[in-house]
Amino acid sequence: MRLQKYLALCGVASRRKSEKLILEGKIKVNGEIITTLGFKINPEKDSVMVNDKKIAYEQNIYIMLNKPVKYITSASDQFNRPTVLDLVKLIDTRIYPVGRLDYHTSGLILLTNDGELTYKLTHPKHNIWKKYIAKVKGIPTELEMKKFKTGLKIENYTTARAKIKILDVAEKNSELEILIKEGRNRQVRKMCEAINHPVIKLKRVSIGDINLGKLQVGEWRFLNEKELKYLKEI
Repeated sequence: MRLQKYLALCGVASRRKSEKLILEGKIKVNGEIITTLGFKINPEKDSVMVNDKKIAYEQNIYIMLNKPVKYITSASDQFNRPTVLDLVKLIDTRIYPVGRLDYHTSGLILLTNDGELTYKLTHPKHNIWKKYIAKVKGIPTELEMKKFKTGLKIENYTTARAKIKILDVAEKNSELEILIKEGRNRQVRKMCEAINHPVIKLKRVSIGDINLGKLQVGEWRFLNEKELKYLKEI
């Protein structure tokens, strides 16, 4: 098995980031530093170390969590804010979030130790729609929604094609269904601001065919066989 694949299976990092670790000389096999990307190992016999810490393959874990607001999607935080990992403390295996949701956004986040799957779900080339429900100020016009769909200039990039529709209107504000394939920092919020309808409340409800369903805020569960099959076939 190629070394970078083994690192990804062990949950060290995605395969691409594992390749970077190898090139940086941070990986040892049987005590010897390896910097060759094509290097192959026998997982049953060889000892692999990352930054002088031995690693081993563990069974992959796949979890969905309904993230509350005011939780960050990382393993730790310099400001000691709660993280999504604080909500799944019963899991002994090291897992990490797939992608991110900003501090004030709630909803569906996946957590796993499967580096390859993380790479697939976060790389734009796989064209996975992510659905959000947003409460925004005001009511978008047809022209504003057309601009939203075809691409908006935000900072130093133009957004890819997106989908948007109005679900409800109340007290001069509106509830929108928004679908995007990208996952840049605070992208949905920035897109809504770009059409002059700032977000009041934002929740992600699906990633591809994986839906939040009736999972309550702060609760988590393991993905079922149907969901895992879908993710493996992406």
